[in-house]
Amino acid sequence: MPEPSSPAHADRPLWDDYPDHTDAVRFYGPEIAKDPAVLYDEMRRRQGPVAPILLDGDIPAWFVLGYREVHHVTSNPQWFARDCRRWNAWDHIPDDWPLMPYVGWTPSVMFAEGAEHQRRAGAIGDALDALDRTELSLICEQVADQLVDDFAGEGQADLIARYAHRIPAGVVARMFGLSESDVPALVEDVLASLDVDESAALAHQRLHARMQALVADRRVRPADDVPSRLLAHPAGLTDDEVVIDLLVVMAAAQAPTGNWIGNALRLMLVDDQFSVTLQGGRSSAGEALNEVLWKNTPTQNFVGRWAVQACEVGGRRIRKGDLLVLGLAAANTDPRVQPECPSDSSANRAHMSFGHGEHGCPFPAPELAETIARTAIEVLLDRLPDIELDVAADELRWRPSVWMRGLFSLPVRFSPGVPVWPAGAMGAAAHESA
Repeated sequence: MPEPSSPAHADRPLWDDYPDHTDAVRFYGPEIAKDPAVLYDEMRRRQGPVAPILLDGDIPAWFVLGYREVHHVTSNPQWFARDCRRWNAWDHIPDDWPLMPYVGWTPSVMFAEGAEHQRRAGAIGDALDALDRTELSLICEQVADQLVDDFAGEGQADLIARYAHRIPAGVVARMFGLSESDVPALVEDVLASLDVDESAALAHQRLHARMQALVADRRVRPADDVPSRLLAHPAGLTDDEVVIDLLVVMAAAQAPTGNWIGNALRLMLVDDQFSVTLQGGRSSAGEALNEVLWKNTPTQNFVGRWAVQACEVGGRRIRKGDLLVLGLAAANTDPRVQPECPSDSSANRAHMSFGHGEHGCPFPAPELAETIARTAIEVLLDRLPDIELDVAADELRWRPSVWMRGLFSLPVRFSPGVPVWPAGAMGAAAHESA
């Protein structure tokens, strides 16, 4: 491996402080993400449960890929904290660093710690937990049905672009109490904000402005929705805090849940274990979703935690301020914790896919995400029971990322159907014909 070089603008050699990283794996570029499972197994074999890695621009960090080590790091926020301003490498990070969206500090719940994090996360958890689960299921069904209506008559569709990635934003928009007329534009901006081109920044600006307007309106006219519950919460959140935390909730729901749906649909369409029960999707959707979390979890790796003080993890000496990347997918496949029988994982939910500890995905977000994902699959298979892949399984391509696991596309074909009548529409039509 070529000798890594420190950024030219650094005032002092970054590598003086990272002697273990001279032969570290470069954790970026399209080649590194071709087969993550093989990559993690090789790193585990060569480096152990904590491995030195180089992020974009050859910035050193530690990759925590052992299950027990990830559990240890996430269980001890007093040693491994979320406030990125602790990072000891900031003098070497350019403003346009590709991973800046993950590490750039914002006054959101994402980087809050201690009592402040408990205040913010507690309010979010309470606001989400107040959602009526039956009502949420109905919202999910309505969003899914509307999307299927758009392509049901065509006999073919890309389930990633036209279905899986559109459902989370559509559901969250309704949870936030946005009007039906505002939902399409918000969904487009959420999807655009996840791109890597110049349109992403503009889309994020529009989302921020839309949340500001929504929060200002709910401050004056409260409703039965998530923003209103946050504003009324005893935690006493300011309008700015509610705005930025709503954006965090939306971002956290979008890509992970969309890829979770897409990855589970892929599994059900290509794996013989599920293809024989495809028409019984309501009984097998939950198993597919759980298997995906173990084997192809949407959030592969997470940046991260920063060491509060010098310590040792997995036999590695970690300096104060070092960055640790949490290898969630690698931890899930750690042979030290895998069940003896692979089928035992179907009901096992001890995976790290939602993180762990006080900065893991807060209750009840995993439950709500599963409701959205499961309902999306159930509706699709109910509406299009003869659905099948429109390409060979080996033609499906994963996006080249070590951070998120998701497909470029999932082309399918099916017997063309007819749109579902909205509630009450059939009765109205019958009355008109009479």
